[in-house]
Amino acid sequence: MNSYAEICKKIFRKSFVMHVELEPIAYFQSPFSSKFGIPRQSGQVPSLVGKIVFEPGFRNAEALRGLEGFDYLWLIWGFSANSHASAHLTVRPPRLGGNVRMGVFATRSPFRPNPIGLSSVKIARIDYDAPEAPVVCVKGADLMDGTPIFDIKPYLAYTDAHPEARCGFVDQTEWKKLHVKLCEKVKNNFTEQQQEMLCRVLELDPRPHYHNDEGRIYGMSFEGCDVRFTVSSKNELNVLDVRPIRGQEEVY
Repeated sequence: MNSYAEICKKIFRKSFVMHVELEPIAYFQSPFSSKFGIPRQSGQVPSLVGKIVFEPGFRNAEALRGLEGFDYLWLIWGFSANSHASAHLTVRPPRLGGNVRMGVFATRSPFRPNPIGLSSVKIARIDYDAPEAPVVCVKGADLMDGTPIFDIKPYLAYTDAHPEARCGFVDQTEWKKLHVKLCEKVKNNFTEQQQEMLCRVLELDPRPHYHNDEGRIYGMSFEGCDVRFTVSSKNELNVLDVRPIRGQEEVY
């Protein structure tokens, strides 16, 4: 005889899989037009700015009533750049050098059974005068430009913060930042604020962590430009060139 839980499971599987579709309520505007270079976690680059632009059906100030009283948001979003389900139950976290496998549910890997992401971002301001108002401007996001957002929830410190929590292998490994050197073209193409954001992003080392080729030139899209750089064995990242992106973007 089936238990009540088993009966509920069968009903849920049939109704959810066949009938429920997630509708984006908004899309994210980001300096990154490709996933290479995006911080691997939200909050790693607090100065990184982005915008939440709502779809017409949700573009109403009433939907945001009371939001101005909060400092942070949870964003529930979709991995639009790798929407296929993961075929493996283990992944290789960059934190462990990209050569050690961990269970997918013990990591923040984007390659998951369901392509859903969760990020905590800081509200910079809510723009009620923009052409597509209301627009929520946020800091510290780890989302690519055009990422669909399925839901927004306020961050609650009394339930969401656990400063005493253990963090598994993350507690046991140190993330070493790179020393970034900018070329003159950076100053010619970016504002001081954008330069600061770029430095904070690059010092986190956007390369796959199994790459260790000093002669390789990497390209990263940022604010409509292709930023080219190399990394030396001395943990120095040198920006070599900045070129406006024209036409189809290349992937490195």
